[in-house]
Amino acid sequence: MADRERAVTRIGRALTQGETIVVFGDYDCDGMTATAILADGLRKLGARLVVPILASRFSGGYGLSGAALERVLAADPGLVITCDCGSSDHVTLRQIQARGLDAIVIDHHLVPEETLPAFAFLNPHRPECGFPYKGLASCGLALSVLAGVRTKLERALDVRDWLDLVAIGTIADVAPLTGDNRVLTRAGLSLLAEGKRVGLRALFDLIGIEAGKRLAASDVSFRVAPRLNAPGRLGSPEIVLDLLLETDIARARELASAIESQCQARRLEQDKILNEAEEMIAQAGQQSALVLGKEGWNHGIVGIVAGRLADQKGLPTVVVGFEGEVGRGSVRGPAGFPLFDVVSACQGHLERFGGHQAALGLEVRKENLEAFRRKFIAVCESYTDYEKPAAEEPFLVAPEDRLADVFEDLCLLEPCGEANPRPTLGVEGEILSARSVKGGHLKLELRLPSGSRVTAFGPGLGAKADELSGRVRLTCELRENHFLGSTNVELLVRELPVLL
Repeated sequence: MADRERAVTRIGRALTQGETIVVFGDYDCDGMTATAILADGLRKLGARLVVPILASRFSGGYGLSGAALERVLAADPGLVITCDCGSSDHVTLRQIQARGLDAIVIDHHLVPEETLPAFAFLNPHRPECGFPYKGLASCGLALSVLAGVRTKLERALDVRDWLDLVAIGTIADVAPLTGDNRVLTRAGLSLLAEGKRVGLRALFDLIGIEAGKRLAASDVSFRVAPRLNAPGRLGSPEIVLDLLLETDIARARELASAIESQCQARRLEQDKILNEAEEMIAQAGQQSALVLGKEGWNHGIVGIVAGRLADQKGLPTVVVGFEGEVGRGSVRGPAGFPLFDVVSACQGHLERFGGHQAALGLEVRKENLEAFRRKFIAVCESYTDYEKPAAEEPFLVAPEDRLADVFEDLCLLEPCGEANPRPTLGVEGEILSARSVKGGHLKLELRLPSGSRVTAFGPGLGAKADELSGRVRLTCELRENHFLGSTNVELLVRELPVLL
């Protein structure tokens, strides 16, 4: 890996000479776990002082911004290490360089053409980087650097102790679960299930994840990562870093409780914005794309809302939260839709934007929102023949196959997620009951051809409950349902049931 040896040597020198090391990370799960891995690991290797700092959505935003640099320099570092950011922070890195300080950038985002003014730059996407696997998230890169420092200093340290954090960061960042990531994440999920990390054990106890129970990548995606991301969406993410590094169980429980409270607050705020957005859509009538903005919408949450609306409506969607005259927003759309190309064509109405074809962030002035809306819709309408992902044909479960046995076989394919999706199954049965439950979701009970019964859960499909009866075919996934101490296989419905 390009610059790995240079970075390892410089960090080793910082440890032996007693320099203060600032580890600065992004505010998402990948950045937070990478920061925790390096901060904790370097302390255990004997660093005199390691100061972990996280970016803030509300003070400086993503990356090593000017506001973030002030916090970094206030710690009087001898060495600065960035995690999950830095690849495009040329301005602030030059300021670090001008002060005679060294900066090491550990990142996996796109690499600009301009040479980065850093002492070392670890990013597998650098054209000159010979590391064969390009899919590592920043947490995996951080673990590799920590292992290198251990070897350089010839000190005993089992870096496998941080694989649980690598699993969280990799899954939450939607990195491909192939190759090296698959190996690291599979081992990390096993460690995570053991519950040895005090902070995570306290959080798991609070949300009902039992120690020793098998964990899938989906457990991280839907139960763990949203909670760890919640504080950073509402304010400061530092409490999550504190939780990941905490060793006292009593203090960990306090932190976990506070994080869960913030997660609940995030859900309430999310529902509020979503309801207001739905009202705007209803008033506007038929549209080919959605551009929504309002004063006071939390820009830490608009991305979730944009994603939800894009999934529900099947339309390219922009949701902007304004604070005064400037708004920050997120862009999401149907699978395969070239969002980056569309937004690039509208950049004359924006202050700035960035991201990739599947998701972007942007800033827009309130006075330019309507012009941006017209342009965005017009450009979206011109993309009528974009390449949509082929619909996956489900594998029909034979009547004689026990779902519990099928589930155990499919567990061999875990971890499933990006680039290694869970197999989609077709299951036929007779509906015994169908109802809408809290949140607008669908709850079914079915009798299978074998005579056994199974429950099914359909996210967002509750409005169709009254229309369902008789024999159906479900396009679904299998998952474990832990309820009142018992474990059963449940169907997770991906499409509206087909009546037979």
